[in-house]
Amino acid sequence: MGVLEGKLAGKTALVTGGSRGIGRGIAERLGREGARVAVHYGTNEEAAKDTVAAIEAAGGSAFALGQELGVPGDAAALWRAFDAHADGLDILVNNAGIGASRPFAAIDDEEYDRIFAVNTKAPFFLAQLGAERLRDGGRIINVSSGLSRAAAMPDLMAYAMTKGALDVFTRYLSKVLGPRRITVNSVAPGIVDTDVNAEWLRGDEEAWAGAAALSALGAVGTPPEIADVVAFLASDDARWVTGDWIDATGGSLA
Repeated sequence: MGVLEGKLAGKTALVTGGSRGIGRGIAERLGREGARVAVHYGTNEEAAKDTVAAIEAAGGSAFALGQELGVPGDAAALWRAFDAHADGLDILVNNAGIGASRPFAAIDDEEYDRIFAVNTKAPFFLAQLGAERLRDGGRIINVSSGLSRAAAMPDLMAYAMTKGALDVFTRYLSKVLGPRRITVNSVAPGIVDTDVNAEWLRGDEEAWAGAAALSALGAVGTPPEIADVVAFLASDDARWVTGDWIDATGGSLA
């Protein structure tokens, strides 16, 4: 089946943090399903262009949007850039996020505020300002984390808190946008093999084996595996799923 016959044919999607890792996997997957994908990036324009090229090489359509998140006016600026390329939206994937592995006693005000600004505040205002662009029957998918439900890594406490707040936002927003048949869900990955995790995850065999052992499936997740869950939620097949938190940790919380 070609992209013109995909489940998302004729749809427009915005994936924040779509140039690398899980975000790139999501962008490419939505593109294969026929969506026209806005690939957002913060600083790495080259990676975003590479993702766009990959989507186009597979027969899809995409464009890159650059905007730093976590700064004043970020959401409004990103939507202005989006409006120059498209006249409406069907799927918003709030994927962009940052984290810092640091002991509780070592986290300072600036770092705490920065993590919340990118991971929680930016998705809130992207959804708020994007709601007028989002067509009825649309989708908002927030990328959360299994850490919002399990205190498995105490040094990622602040990061986990941002994702917990994002989950609450997901539930409440589903009630706000439900009358328009817009669904809002969270997808929670576990440990995923991305470039961000490569340094510690692939540093030695013990790290990889330990990460794999956390999953009931005995493996480390990959971006395409998370992207498949997002693609389902973005499709009409998931029209009766909203306000939910989807465990995509490979059974790490079982």
